[in-house]
Order: sequence, then structure tokens, then C-alpha cells
Amino acid sequence: MSDTDDTPRLSEAELDALHRAELGVEWLRRAHGSLVEVHHATGHAMDHLHDAEATLREAGHTDLADELRDDLLPTGAVGDRWTYDLLETFEAGILADVTDYERRVRAELADGRRHLTERRQERRWRRRASEADSEE
Repeated sequence: MSDTDDTPRLSEAELDALHRAELGVEWLRRAHGSLVEVHHATGHAMDHLHDAEATLREAGHTDLADELRDDLLPTGAVGDRWTYDLLETFEAGILADVTDYERRVRAELADGRRHLTERRQERRWRRRASEADSEE
């Protein structure tokens, strides 16, 4: 079941499929981070606009302040959806579904172990370095 250590022995096709599933999850996590960044940046922008409303009102520009209050601040970022809603939908939807799927694939193919491709690469590079040291 193992290759000189405790990692499961997999065919090249299984190893490739597992690696691609892991990479898919990692890229979705990066997308999640980007959505968190959009959520925070949008929130900061809206805070500045909220401050602009008060400043405009103090300066006597009530029509512009009212436009911010009534038309722009309460609207969503995408349609009527606010960024927290998009973030929560992403987390509960594709991120959760793909993460669960990848976990099942890993459990079935690799006894739940992660990063088997990287572990093999690490072993090869260490072996190569060790062989080079012994030749010197």
C-alpha cells in the first residue's frame, strides 16, 4: 500500500486525478479570498459614501445627500444582493460542495492523505540531493 513511507500507492491516473481535485479546491479557496477582499473593499467604499452623505448634508447639499441615502447606499453590489450575501452563497454552495467532494475522493483513493504528488516530489528531490552528497 505504500511507497517507502506511509503514503498510499496510487496509479499515475489516480494520483493525477487526486492532485487535480486538490488543486481545484485550492483555487476555489483563492477565489473565496478574492470574494472576501471584494466584500471588505465594498464595505469600506460604502462607509466612505456614508460619510460623504453626512458631509454633503452639513454643507447644505441635501439633494445629493438624499440621493446617496435613498438610491446608492441601500442598493446591492450585484443586483439587489450585498457582498456578504454573495460570499455566504459561495461558501455554502460551490466551495462547500467541491471541498466535500475532494475530501471523499481523498478518502477513497488515498486514505484521506493530502498532497501525495507533493510528497512524492519531496522524496525525489531529497533522494536526489542525498545521492549528490554521497557522490561528492
